[in-house]
Amino acid sequence: MSTAYKVLLLDGIDPVSKDILEKRGIQADLISKVDKEELFKMIGEYDGVVVRSATKVNAELLAKATNLKVVGRAGVGVDNIDINAATEKGVLVMNTPDGNTISTAEHACGLILSLVRNIPNAVESLKAGRWDRKKYLGTEVHGKTLGVIGLGKIGSSVAVRMKAFGMRILGYDPYMTHDRARELGIELCELDTVLGESDIITVHTPLTDKTKGMVSRENAHKLKKGVKLVNCARGGIFTEEDLLGLLEDGTISELALDVYSVEPPEEHLKDLLRHPAVVCTPHLGASTEEAQEKVAVQIAYQIADALENKDFKGSINGKSVALSMDAEVQPFLKLAEQVGCFIQQVGQQNINELTVEYSGTCNKHAEVLTDALLAGFLHQISEFPVNLINARYLSDQKGLTVRETKGRDSKIYSDLITISLPDTCTFKKVSATPFGENDFRIVNIDGFPIEIQLKGDIILYKNIDKPGMLAAVSTTLAKNEINIAALSLGRESINSKAITAVVVDKKPDTEVLDEISRISGVESLKVISL
Repeated sequence: MSTAYKVLLLDGIDPVSKDILEKRGIQADLISKVDKEELFKMIGEYDGVVVRSATKVNAELLAKATNLKVVGRAGVGVDNIDINAATEKGVLVMNTPDGNTISTAEHACGLILSLVRNIPNAVESLKAGRWDRKKYLGTEVHGKTLGVIGLGKIGSSVAVRMKAFGMRILGYDPYMTHDRARELGIELCELDTVLGESDIITVHTPLTDKTKGMVSRENAHKLKKGVKLVNCARGGIFTEEDLLGLLEDGTISELALDVYSVEPPEEHLKDLLRHPAVVCTPHLGASTEEAQEKVAVQIAYQIADALENKDFKGSINGKSVALSMDAEVQPFLKLAEQVGCFIQQVGQQNINELTVEYSGTCNKHAEVLTDALLAGFLHQISEFPVNLINARYLSDQKGLTVRETKGRDSKIYSDLITISLPDTCTFKKVSATPFGENDFRIVNIDGFPIEIQLKGDIILYKNIDKPGMLAAVSTTLAKNEINIAALSLGRESINSKAITAVVVDKKPDTEVLDEISRISGVESLKVISL
């Protein structure tokens, strides 16, 4: 029987993938190991490729993949796939985000129990012929406080499991609602509260600018003395170079690591990993028979469906590819995503509701534009890659309700997107419109007409409309060698309230922002980076 498609299975994917694909009439070649040059020579023959974490599907490989239509990642993380390069070539990228939730959550729970009961050290001691019962006296988790940072599917699963052990669960996730947290038995708190009150902390977030170095020498004073730390998420969330010192001075009593900034870990971490208070595993979070078989089955069905144009479940960039040729939709998609990123930074934590109003041409594309807006909104805070396909799903997981409405046509702008945030937010309503190709602007905030181009670093604040306000802010920026690139003002009336947006060439640090906040008349200061 001749086959219409060929798929290459790499990185030791479970053979069940091959069986499923071949039953669908697709040729599947299972190759455990292949060097770079050989892969470059053969990749042009294939319509699909399935990888785990070893093979790098980068722009160089994609340039050789002249027939490639779909890349499948048997797992969650797609760090080894250049999604932008794939999208540019019209190659679909898919993953299996649900496949290893249970295995990773169970591994995190296992590391927690290993720490409190000294299991690895006790095993090593007994195997060496010693009987050290007193030396390895442990503690119970019952009655202790567990801090869970990141309450996506994995973090929530850890919380539920450890609550069954009788633990008090504190959780930090700016975009989970309090109602959803209560359903799971989690006390939703500020990050500093979780850091300061938890006996054990486990992290389940992506690695971003906000989460990198979440625990370090710099913020060690925020931690409860003697806290135990667990990382099954991404290397770098804990600053690895600081951990040995924090163990030695007693800031951290014990540490469990399954992930590292560089894998395998580099030589400079050997003293940390050999420390008796450290339990370390070689990225085993997803390494269970069940998880590996589950993701292999899922990705095989997804690849077959995508090649046959039946379904695009699990797609990272599916709608982006489909809509990239639509000249009418494209500028509105970019606008919506930028606006989503903007309101995520001006809103408060734990927002549970957004209302999006569309006017003009963009009203025809409301559904997909809301997907783009949510993708921008969730981009920095989701543990999974966010895109047009999974944005609504991930927002549902956070307990975020989104309402779409059709607005009256504006007398000023032919197309307008207006987002309303809850009344508890400082900034409650934002309107934006496209001005031209790659030129997207905020045109109204809370009834104040203002014009802010959606790019760069923006200092946004409310202020009393009186002489000298802008001069005081600009003097503070100049003193700190921060140049103003553009600015916009909006006000109600003379000597009343106003909103000011200052675009700067360099993002101000906390000290500069504190100084601006202390200027008389400045209120509700926010910094937005786009």
